[in-house]
Amino acid sequence: MAITAQMVKELRETTGAGMMDAKKALTETDGDMEAAIDWLRTKGLAKAAKKSGRVAAEGLVGVAVDGGVGVAVELNSETDFVAKNADFQKLVSGVTCAALGVSDLEGLKAASLGEKTVEATITDAIAVIGENMTLRRMVRVEGETVVSYVHNAAAEGMGKIGVLVALKGADNGIGKQIAMHIAATSPASLSEADLDPALVEREKAVLTEQARESGKPEAVIEKMIVGRMAKFFEEVTLLGQKFVINPDVTVAQAAKDAGVEVLAFARVAVGEGIEKKEEDFAAEVAKTLQGN
Repeated sequence: MAITAQMVKELRETTGAGMMDAKKALTETDGDMEAAIDWLRTKGLAKAAKKSGRVAAEGLVGVAVDGGVGVAVELNSETDFVAKNADFQKLVSGVTCAALGVSDLEGLKAASLGEKTVEATITDAIAVIGENMTLRRMVRVEGETVVSYVHNAAAEGMGKIGVLVALKGADNGIGKQIAMHIAATSPASLSEADLDPALVEREKAVLTEQARESGKPEAVIEKMIVGRMAKFFEEVTLLGQKFVINPDVTVAQAAKDAGVEVLAFARVAVGEGIEKKEEDFAAEVAKTLQGN
């Protein structure tokens, strides 16, 4: 039987399966729609796809370092319960190790993990564990020395916040201290030069309006803005921040005193920026009774 585009479309809408999976299911079952649905279910593909609309905002960040390369990977799940699951943690570990050999997220999805790609392995895990999962982010930093740190580790090399610090020079313990500082303060960038121009302009506009409300002359206001922007840069840039371990010096000075230079950093926190859908208990019960 000829498999038409309309048949593939109908099966995709019914099961949520991918186009190629839907086409293969119809081909394997000679166009029998019900049999194709069952075929997808037996392969775990329909079950995985049906869960793809759920918000995955929990999970873990995995970090790994190999010589002068460090990577951090965020793998999300729907619940924190799954993040504590040994199988999920094993998956995070495997995906993180695979990330050391690639340069970006798309490369990671296509990378090999066992006999399958990372993306296919995660799809299989969705069907087995029963929750939607999302490989959301991967970051990579490089330097003469790379140090990693995990805040509140759930297992070796993974937790809710992962930090990487790339240094020029040999680390003598300062790397972990700076990584812990980053976990605590979440700087916006390494230095003033690396800040998002839109963020700088937005802050300057706010400070300008605040200064003008004082009713002082423009010349005075301009000086006020310069001083306030300088303070802003100190607060949001890593190198300009007061070092949490010794607030008498900046991070830049602490690094210099230790004989190193901070080249780059990354801070990845689970669920950062994901909007979680909240429903009150009454609404949830009503929704269930309606069969939704």
